[in-house]
This record gives sequence, C-alpha cells and structure tokens, in this order.
Amino acid sequence: MTIVRIKPEARWSDAVIHNQTLYYTGVPENLDADAYAQTVNTLAQIETVLKEQGSDKSRILDATIFLTDKADFAAMNRAWDEWVVAGHAPVRCTVQAGLMNPRYRVEIKIIAAL
Repeated sequence: MTIVRIKPEARWSDAVIHNQTLYYTGVPENLDADAYAQTVNTLAQIETVLKEQGSDKSRILDATIFLTDKADFAAMNRAWDEWVVAGHAPVRCTVQAGLMNPRYRVEIKIIAAL
C-alpha cells in the first residue's frame, strides 16, 4: 500500500495519506488570539487541507483536540459547533495537555476519509 506524505520535512509531514485516509494535525497561526479564535483558525486550516486532497469536513472520522487550559473548553466548543457539519460529527475527544509552544491554546488532530 502506498503512503503519500504531503510537504514532508525532516521532523514531520503536513499530512499523510494511506489507504484513502488522511491524517493531519493543525496548530493555530494566530498565537496572540484567545482559544475561540485559535480554534477557528485551526479548523480553517483543516478545511483547506481536506479540500486540497479532495475531501471535506463531513468526511472527518476522528478528531482529538488538545487544550492547554480546561477553562477554554466552552470557547473551543463554540467554535467547533459553528464549524462541524450537522449529522456528520466525528468521534471526538478533548484532552488538557501541555503543548510545546506556550502560545498554543489548542491543537487539533484529525483522521478523515478521502
């Protein structure tokens, strides 16, 4: 089976495709923003990557959301609820984690069908 690595670098690839399944992790670019805005930014990145690979957010199978502060859970959920496709919500878990960049409030990892 073929593994396709999208924009591979020494330490990671932007995305990986295997067996018609896309794997991607998004981090915010707006590092001075609050959790809501960082989530909106990260979800927009996810949507762009999915579209570039011929998929869309209705085809997300699994999402793992990492938050640095559990107090941001409601703000993240507000952004998520505005974005997710009704009737097509993926399996999802949210965990509190110490992310490597102290300015990240959120990081989102998804698995999606192509």
